[in-house]
Amino acid sequence: MSDNNSRYVVGVDFGTLSGRAVVVRVDDGAEIGAAVHEYAHRVIEETLPGGGARLGPDWALQSPADWLEVMRVAVPEALAVAGVPASQVIGIGTDFTACTVLPATADGTPLCEMLPDRPHAWPKLWKHHAAQPHADRINAVAAERGEAWLPRYGGKISSEWQFAKGLQVLEEDPEAYDLAERWIEAADWIIWRLTGVETRNTCTAGYKGIYQDGAHPSEDFLAALNPGFTGFTAKLGGEPSPLGGLAGRLTAEASKLTGLPEGIAVAVGNVDAHVTAAAADAVGPGQMVAIMGTSTCHVMSSDTLAEVPGMCGVVRDGIVPGLWGYEAGQSAVGDIFAWFVETSVPASYTERAAELGVSVHEYLTSLAAEQKVGAHGLVALDWHNGNRSVLVDHNLSGVIVGQTLATRPEDVYRALIEATAFGARVIVETFEKAGVPVEEFVVAGGLLKNAFLMQIYADVLRRPLSVIGSDQGPALGSAIHAAVAAGAYSDIAEAAAAMGKRTAAAYLPDDARADAYDRLYAEYRRLHDHFADGELLHRLRAIRNEATA
Repeated sequence: MSDNNSRYVVGVDFGTLSGRAVVVRVDDGAEIGAAVHEYAHRVIEETLPGGGARLGPDWALQSPADWLEVMRVAVPEALAVAGVPASQVIGIGTDFTACTVLPATADGTPLCEMLPDRPHAWPKLWKHHAAQPHADRINAVAAERGEAWLPRYGGKISSEWQFAKGLQVLEEDPEAYDLAERWIEAADWIIWRLTGVETRNTCTAGYKGIYQDGAHPSEDFLAALNPGFTGFTAKLGGEPSPLGGLAGRLTAEASKLTGLPEGIAVAVGNVDAHVTAAAADAVGPGQMVAIMGTSTCHVMSSDTLAEVPGMCGVVRDGIVPGLWGYEAGQSAVGDIFAWFVETSVPASYTERAAELGVSVHEYLTSLAAEQKVGAHGLVALDWHNGNRSVLVDHNLSGVIVGQTLATRPEDVYRALIEATAFGARVIVETFEKAGVPVEEFVVAGGLLKNAFLMQIYADVLRRPLSVIGSDQGPALGSAIHAAVAAGAYSDIAEAAAAMGKRTAAAYLPDDARADAYDRLYAEYRRLHDHFADGELLHRLRAIRNEATA
């Protein structure tokens, strides 16, 4: 419950399937109350709402109405749970998945409100991968021209990002492209709705909008892609605002929506993964934070600028002002385990899990935990939703090798967990080989609850795992940013030290298991490198797309 003398901030985390709000005490980061609101439309992947147009392969959209409902429902509920009077709240911060980007008019009206039957008028969720051919062309032209910004993204930009998705709209629905006066990250759009002021945050501008050293790619480069693409950067907004900064004040309309006081501080928008570093008090050089959920994002600050192959980007001030912020990631982790449980587990396992009163995931985990390392005879590639780092190819797909008629569901389940750990090791080794040392590996996100999975990661990485001390990492991080924007702390590092939570070395590697995993990891790398060119996997995807067109 609240203390009448305390001040509070609200953090709101917009995820893939839901949004959550948390009320946090400014003095010590205590989480007083929280609420979750599920999106009515969830992920729009097959047809537009209301039985509209059918979507093609690899599409993923969202509805802005769902985001506003989070503000209307979850924020007041979190305040009610906390027992905190709105008058004691001094600021609000938000974070979003990225690159979740939407076309809008100059006043911020989402294009989908005007053209609800046009797929390209809707916001494209981060995992919209239908722009891969456009990303391929951007990368090829940039490499041929020797664009100076390309090494800042490990040599390739992703189909998930602003330019590839924007080029797809131009070439597949030029009318919608022309009507879109803004191509804006959801992270910035929600701030616009709260403050009435259009801003752009440094994080998404740098990592998702190819903004480096004060500039976007040149008009000549855009013209080389498509003459109609010139002028695209004008749709992206103005100069980026620093993280932890004050974006504006809560408007009367937003006050009515959220139940918060008009005029409180609204922090500059941010990305769920990057803001989590503050929640874990891991904003110093060499502290890599892995936010493990449906996918995994790896973020780390450093005082060193280097070119790391396949990284998602390195951005000055991208996580905290004054340091270089690095990002890498895996396009699917928890989603892989969920896919397997939903599609590949026999009824007998489901029934047994129900008898034991546990989830199918918990039952498979308990069976897998009984095995010795390598006993299943399998090795898998964690590419079921493509590869974000270090290959940057979302047209890759999953591979499992070694199955026999004796292979059981728990064998495959464990192999998939191990594959994601091997993928994380590839990322860590790539950073260190490039001269960016990883001093501490910190885990956050929903998968932190699976102790067996965490131990596998410690063994595979051969290093201790530190863990965040909160179940609401992004929302807590957004609240920390709100405290800075409200003037309660001088900067993010100071606020993170006071309000963030981390347990160091919570999981320690076992030498014997780590040795055994070294052998399996060697096989993973052979498989990884064999399929890295994508030739076979791309051909299979092309056959699938033709058959389902």
